[in-house]
Amino acid sequence: MPNNEELRLEILSVVRRLEEKGFNHVSTGNVSCRDSEAVLITPTGGNSDNLTPARVVRMDLDGRVDGPGVPSSEWHMHTSILRAFPAANAVVHTHADACVALSCLRKSIPAFHYMVAGFGGNDIRCARYATFGTADLAASAVDALQDRTACLLANHGMIAMGKTLEAAFNMTVKLETLARQYLLALQAGEPVLLPPEEMERVGQRYGNYGVGLLPG
Repeated sequence: MPNNEELRLEILSVVRRLEEKGFNHVSTGNVSCRDSEAVLITPTGGNSDNLTPARVVRMDLDGRVDGPGVPSSEWHMHTSILRAFPAANAVVHTHADACVALSCLRKSIPAFHYMVAGFGGNDIRCARYATFGTADLAASAVDALQDRTACLLANHGMIAMGKTLEAAFNMTVKLETLARQYLLALQAGEPVLLPPEEMERVGQRYGNYGVGLLPG
């Protein structure tokens, strides 16, 4: 029986739910969470059809694998985020359609809706482009996540973090919803953006404005 069976099963549940929502297909996307001083992460090529608790890979924050398996190609991004943001315990990366579409336009999501403030500020940034699976992409994501809980990844997708796997999953769903709504608004015209003072009021009601506190 692998160690921390409950966490491994929770990762499998999140992978399955992401696929059910159409956010990931086949082996796209990946999920991770802290396991004491280490990280549990989905393996390369992992999806709900082939994953078992034992196939979830355990590694340290410097990328050394503890046990069998090959981690997702995006392990750099997951471990870098968990190192950079100690309050985060889980990371979810997807290729959800609306997020991918905006990321290919290299558009951040501005304050078109008050719920943007729930991600920590006046916008949800789009990280600069870097090749998938590289330390450069990891650094780009960490930069875009400063004082935020999620970001888009240029010409790629999105990534979100939370205190728990459930919180990171919920951030992912909320981000894809906002991305889709923003794209719909752009099709109809130019969205009216909420002013900074209103976003600050909303952020204070969320309890996370300006400090990037993580939900969960």
